[in-house]
Amino acid sequence: MEFTRITIDSHRMGGIPCIRGLRIPVATVVGMIADGMNEKEILKAYPDLVRDDIREALRYAAVTVQERQLPLLATAA
Repeated sequence: MEFTRITIDSHRMGGIPCIRGLRIPVATVVGMIADGMNEKEILKAYPDLVRDDIREALRYAAVTVQERQLPLLATAA
């Protein structure tokens, strides 16, 4: 999958994935969604973003997690 809105630059933000070269990390956007913010609230907080930036950040996060195998810990019932 190609991501046209996600940039990784070792000279910007320590090389973490950001939105379109802005200093807005993908993790920040995904975290805002996880905290219950909706698109409108995120766009208000970060006026440089557009709706497609948020959607691509979520797709990028999904693909990134899919590529790793994380052990699941059994919980006691």
